[in-house]
Amino acid sequence: MKKNISKYNIHTDKWGNLVALEGNDLIPFHIRRVYYIYGVQKGVRRGFHSHKKLEQVLICVHGSVKILVKTPDEEEIVTLNKPNEGLYIGPNIWREMYDFSEDAVLLVLASAHYKESDYIRKYDDYLKYYEKKVRGSK
Repeated sequence: MKKNISKYNIHTDKWGNLVALEGNDLIPFHIRRVYYIYGVQKGVRRGFHSHKKLEQVLICVHGSVKILVKTPDEEEIVTLNKPNEGLYIGPNIWREMYDFSEDAVLLVLASAHYKESDYIRKYDDYLKYYEKKVRGSK
């Protein structure tokens, strides 16, 4: 599964903390889109999709959130709760975000602009796409 956790340097001085992120350096792609999610009500799950080509880095800049990442072969739950840690999620990985703390702010850096045709929103469709495109089955 093409995902990993990266820790970014925190620069601390008498004015506070600063974390700097640059595309094609600490972020493994050119950043084309940035958005953030906050105010998620208790018990709400988000995501429920995969991308055909898009790469993302998710950073919980405040609070905490759990991210379920999975393929047909493996599954992992990652807790994001440090503003200097990011979860890279490559193409063809199903993701679901849940258990947002009340104060959670989830920042997402994306490799491309929004394009609906890059999304796979139904899990059964994802399984079929994965078999055909990733594994090469007919």
